[in-house]
Amino acid sequence: MTDALKRLSDEGVAIWLDDLSRKRITSGNLAELIDQSHVVGVTTNPSIFQKAISGGEGYADQLAELAARKVTVEEAIRMMTTADVRDAADILRPVFDATNGQDGRVSIEVDPRLAHDTKATVAEAKQLAWLVDRPNTLIKIPATKAGLPAIADVIGKGISVNVTLIFSLERYRAVMDAYLTGLEQAKAAGLDLSLIHSVASFFVSRVDTEIDKRLDALGTDEAKALRGKAALANARLAYQAYEEVFSSDRWAALEKAGANKQRALWASTGVKDPAYKDTLYVDDLVAPNTVNTMPEATLEATADHGQITGDTVRGTYEQAKAELDALAKIGISYDDVVQLLEDEGVDKFEQSWNDLLKSTEAELKARGVGR
Repeated sequence: MTDALKRLSDEGVAIWLDDLSRKRITSGNLAELIDQSHVVGVTTNPSIFQKAISGGEGYADQLAELAARKVTVEEAIRMMTTADVRDAADILRPVFDATNGQDGRVSIEVDPRLAHDTKATVAEAKQLAWLVDRPNTLIKIPATKAGLPAIADVIGKGISVNVTLIFSLERYRAVMDAYLTGLEQAKAAGLDLSLIHSVASFFVSRVDTEIDKRLDALGTDEAKALRGKAALANARLAYQAYEEVFSSDRWAALEKAGANKQRALWASTGVKDPAYKDTLYVDDLVAPNTVNTMPEATLEATADHGQITGDTVRGTYEQAKAELDALAKIGISYDDVVQLLEDEGVDKFEQSWNDLLKSTEAELKARGVGR
């Protein structure tokens, strides 16, 4: 069942699970996925926690204790989410030790309402790192314009970061620049660079969803021929940018000081369009030193019928550029699409967080806390 997952892992793609819940931890399911499905990391986001905690299973006792302490709803959510991340980090600790800190990581996101506030994001990242208190945590910071200086600042303090919600090539380059700036600050402060890790979460499927919608609206044969190509082209050109930045003189100086490359992480890899194969964003994004974080359905599909045929990224750059150029020629604005997707991504996570606040408040009130 897991031959394809093993081949993927052997090609240098770290397999992370894009999901977490208390039930997954306590049932032994997470440990099983690590043991049998080559899973070496976990990512979370506000939508994942909203689904897990609102589902309720496994949280009743902690909610009762939090209610007895009369905590605020924000504190209750932080206590529940950081408890899950801490427990997942402990389960993944052997992977972390075996890979010298590269994998065995669990990501937790700063409050999405802070996405456009640099100072608050830095403060929240420090607080989350302190609360979870595990070396194999990654603090997720969105790649908004306000997020970029926060990323540099947090890395400069020696905190490992998962940069999220990256859609555009220009913003991805800015993210890598922020990472290098942070490493330079950490080096100047005398920190051990070998202990600092980062991934850059480049979103995939949402690009096709938005661009395909625009292609369908055009309705021409030329437009139809470009369906399902933009997301892969965009991600492949991102890897080209990664190769350029991490072969530069600036990087060489940091690498000499012990720094780790910021790996590209393929996020949003669940296929949304049933017309496409359900392993599209796994099979066709195989490249060394990358991460693919998959929802469980995609993980299972890859295990069952994934077609891992070696590197499917390097050597495709010319074709990828041609495909994005073809979109521009028929009037689809790349800049407009990626900005819309970033805005929607921030809004979606903020809405999930607000929904989680409401449902948790109701749970606390039901247990006698009138806040």
